[in-house]
Amino acid sequence: MAWWKAWIEQEGVTVKGTPHFNPDPDAETLYKAMKGIGEARGLLLHPRPLPLPVPMELGWGCEGYSTLCPSAGTNEQAITDVLTRRSNMQRQQIAKSFKAQFGKDLTETLKSELSGKFERLIVALMYPPYRYEAKELHDAMKGLGTKEGVIIEILASRTKQQLQEIMKAYEEDYGSSLEEDIQADTSGYLERILVCLLQGSRDDVSGFVDPGLALQDAQDLYAAGEKINGTDEMKFITILCTRSAPHLMRVFEEYEKIANKSIEDSIKSETHGSLEEAMLTVVKCTRNVHCYFAERLHYAMKGAGTLDGTLIRNIVSRSEIDLNLIKNQFKKMYGKTLSSMITEDTSGDYKNALLSLVGNDP
Repeated sequence: MAWWKAWIEQEGVTVKGTPHFNPDPDAETLYKAMKGIGEARGLLLHPRPLPLPVPMELGWGCEGYSTLCPSAGTNEQAITDVLTRRSNMQRQQIAKSFKAQFGKDLTETLKSELSGKFERLIVALMYPPYRYEAKELHDAMKGLGTKEGVIIEILASRTKQQLQEIMKAYEEDYGSSLEEDIQADTSGYLERILVCLLQGSRDDVSGFVDPGLALQDAQDLYAAGEKINGTDEMKFITILCTRSAPHLMRVFEEYEKIANKSIEDSIKSETHGSLEEAMLTVVKCTRNVHCYFAERLHYAMKGAGTLDGTLIRNIVSRSEIDLNLIKNQFKKMYGKTLSSMITEDTSGDYKNALLSLVGNDP
């Protein structure tokens, strides 16, 4: 399914929140799951005698002593149970209730209590969607080096309205223009295609296609690449970034008739590096956005090591949009479920939280 249709597919949602929602008990559960660090340390220093036997579910960890003490730490499972089973809107209400009841910022408290990949995932869940994507874009450009893949992924797969909301959130949170930061951090044709994508000019849900213009675009692409020595990159950028998805699908069909090869094969032979990745991403999202995200998730986990940033970003950002549909494509493409690959590739509380977000296998 093309990227522009994916946003209305309700059957794709894995995290729907809870009915009859009340944020106050959830906020209290989270507080109890995290508040024990200081108290537990005090009990470790000055343990209180307790009668035996002690029920196992209380979590006492000093077997062999008549004076028992609770194990210090955070109840990660309680945090997972609450935050991965609430919608983002519900999480924002929980954060407000947490602040009102306990006078603390929930996200900052989570950061102080958690660590590692689990912390990164849970904190990602607490961001409103557009602020989270703005943060990912900002993080991709700050410091030494630029993570072009992150920028390409987000800009090529979002609608015009979403891009506008991301740009607004970016400016509010970081005090600068997303477009200007991209221009400052990239160069050449990559800069041009990213700025073009940011305009959101591909949106057209009418589905109208002009066959004559589609044929002309296909001929222009062929003339800009396969037909000449060298490549007219701007012609590729202009057509890929300003035409609607239904129109581009027709262009790709006409192109294959003319060139006797797919548009993907031509892009691979005519371009390279990040520009090639950007153009191919536009084509993939045009053809089937669920296949594209399935590929991104597989890429994050295949081989040695895990690209946790890619894994977290795509599961969090798609969980309330189309993750169920991505899971279906994942199984078709790779012969295994997304859950099974997560189980093989991750561990501990991090794994449990990811699996809770992903939901049941197709």
